[in-house]
Amino acid sequence: MNRIVRQHYPVEKLPPELREGLDASAQVTIIVEAEPDPDEASPISLEQIFAMREPPFLTKEEIDRDLKKQRDEWE
Repeated sequence: MNRIVRQHYPVEKLPPELREGLDASAQVTIIVEAEPDPDEASPISLEQIFAMREPPFLTKEEIDRDLKKQRDEWE
């Protein structure tokens, strides 16, 4: 997240709605932060995880065959 900080900023340069209640000859510190995107903060679903995976996809039979082959190699 980006953050902008300006110290000793003249109140007279602020927009009118931010000057309310402040002495026009004073200086302030301004901190500006972007609000996080609510979509980015939400957890990812299992369906989205499966949709993001890349091919090749192995079938159950192919996985079983590969595991049996590896077991045979260790014997």
